[in-house]
Amino acid sequence: MASPTYQPRVNTSGNGWRNPPLGGGESGGGRLSHQPRPDEDQSGPTGPKPRPGYGLRGPRRSPHVLTAESLASLTLPVGDDGVIIGIDPQNQPAVLSLLRPAPMEIALVGSMWMAQLLALRTVAIGARVAVETARPPAWGQMAQAAGGGQQCVSVHDVRQIAPQGPSVSSPVLVVRDMGARPPRNQLAPSPWQSVLTVLPFLGPRSPQMLGRADLVGMQRLSPEEAEVVTRIMRLPEQVSAVLPTLSDNAMLWCSRDGHQFVMTQPTEAETNLLGGPRRMD
Repeated sequence: MASPTYQPRVNTSGNGWRNPPLGGGESGGGRLSHQPRPDEDQSGPTGPKPRPGYGLRGPRRSPHVLTAESLASLTLPVGDDGVIIGIDPQNQPAVLSLLRPAPMEIALVGSMWMAQLLALRTVAIGARVAVETARPPAWGQMAQAAGGGQQCVSVHDVRQIAPQGPSVSSPVLVVRDMGARPPRNQLAPSPWQSVLTVLPFLGPRSPQMLGRADLVGMQRLSPEEAEVVTRIMRLPEQVSAVLPTLSDNAMLWCSRDGHQFVMTQPTEAETNLLGGPRRMD
């Protein structure tokens, strides 16, 4: 079967960018296809006519220009990001940035109640929580209630926790609840994966843990424990005197940059799930 052949198209206008006018001769005397007919031009609406290829012309005003001297007056109020853990002495929200692009190690000298409250509020900001604990039943009810049916909190036995695969879109808080002498951590802090170790009281290895932690939270301590913490964290003497007198929902949070007292106020839903604030479980 023979292949069909086609005659080459001839552009009689002599211009390679456009085709010759339709309906007109080679002289170009006919109406161009994109121009309106006389009857259309008369019946069309009044007003500014569009320029070919540009549409209607906008308002003839000068653009709004901001001088360089006025830039300093522009402000964008942006608050801290993180977990709201309560209010400070000035009755302002206290926010902890528990999840960061850099590794972070946290020590909490306090109750499981406080650790579970932090875990719930960490889930509320869209993170995952992995709990390595010697008392899984105590964490089971909270893990089932968190996330509204989604598995946002996973509970693991001691030394049975697997890598969590943290990322910027799925950060992880690893909670270690294994008494005053926790074993070596299998999941070290990494970017977007912070490790929170719960200490019910200070043990023989606690000073080392507090010394290397990036953030330390403390509920009420005994006078002897307050002296140890004051020496390790280099706290003022007046702060050391307050630590043995804290209420069950008050805490002291310390970092290398300073310290802050915080009053934790549980919501009604948190109280129904965890009970009231307490220092010991």
